[in-house]
Amino acid sequence: MPLTDLQIRTAKPQDKTYRKADGGGLFLEVRPNGSRYWRLAYRHLGKQKLLAIGVYPVTSLSEAREARDAAKKLLAAGEDPSAQKRLAKQAAVTAAATTFEAVAKEWHETKCGGWTPKHAIKILESLRANIFPSLGDRPIAEITAQELLATLRKIEQRGALETAARVLQRSSAVFRYAIVTGRCERDPAADLKGALKPPVVQHHTALTAKELPEFLRLLDAYDGEELTRLGLRLLMLTFVRTTELRGAEWSEIDLPAAEWRIPAERMKMRDPHIVPLSTQSIAVLERLKQLSGHSTFVFPNSRTPQKIMSENTLLYGLYRMGYHGRATGHGFRATASTILNELGKRADVIERQLAHAERNKVRAAYNRAQYLPERRELMQCWADYLDRCVAGTSVILPREEAA
Repeated sequence: MPLTDLQIRTAKPQDKTYRKADGGGLFLEVRPNGSRYWRLAYRHLGKQKLLAIGVYPVTSLSEAREARDAAKKLLAAGEDPSAQKRLAKQAAVTAAATTFEAVAKEWHETKCGGWTPKHAIKILESLRANIFPSLGDRPIAEITAQELLATLRKIEQRGALETAARVLQRSSAVFRYAIVTGRCERDPAADLKGALKPPVVQHHTALTAKELPEFLRLLDAYDGEELTRLGLRLLMLTFVRTTELRGAEWSEIDLPAAEWRIPAERMKMRDPHIVPLSTQSIAVLERLKQLSGHSTFVFPNSRTPQKIMSENTLLYGLYRMGYHGRATGHGFRATASTILNELGKRADVIERQLAHAERNKVRAAYNRAQYLPERRELMQCWADYLDRCVAGTSVILPREEAA
């Protein structure tokens, strides 16, 4: 007799697995732990076989019977239901591996070794938030430029123009990866060139040469935490990025050699960087040694010494000096670059000291070796210039400010 839902629900487990037949080869397998599995017994090409249909109650009695009837049709056509199930499963796995999300995650995994962990997480989270919800489950080969544009328009509508531009750039990288791995034939993102609203470029606020003397005098008189004052002073002297300064470790500093060697993993361009230390920078570091020499970090967090200084500490120091909206730590780089160029220093030497990208890797390695003596002179010249600013003597203003 065919089974009923009541019989299935009340079937109690026993010491051994047992079966309750429904008819046509379909039966319910009841295991000692209480689990219930649908199975279909059938013969194909003279061999007895079993087809796993599902687990009760996820697969109901009526659904199990529908699966049995479908399997019977395959058998009548000479097909093996188990073989067809394997093919369907393989096709599903293949289809899942060709969705935009699957390809994007694979692309991300191949690239993240060259990124900082923080940057790698940022990129993946950006894709998850902005493109996976609408296009993640779509076969990457079927996504059109119009679909991609519709997704990017939603980001634009939030006013996140820079995010939209970055998502387009990263999507294009995913499509190009899919092309070389044989999962699509073209990059629809390439068709969207010029289609997005251009993001408003916001440059970091930088001090001018005229403003520099007052700023330096106020910094000398700073009455807040000494670690903050010294951090701003060293940032001005070395014009490294704020993240590079905050993460500085004493193991990177070689005072006798007057060098600070920042490892590649802490650099934005993933390339090791040498900062020649002026006599003024060495003086700052010697004082810092007295304050934080017991720590791994040159600028440890005041509350948690095992961590680096908070990203807001230097910014708060600038605010305390009255430079809210008038200066940023990153803006010191622009200040140094502008003035050093106006002082007639070689642009290539300045760019190398700023650790800007060098696309030609051979040339980059050559430049690191060739420019180091000039960079030592550059950094001492810059430190001496800052001293003259404080003293108010021999300050050379850029041309447009001197006029």
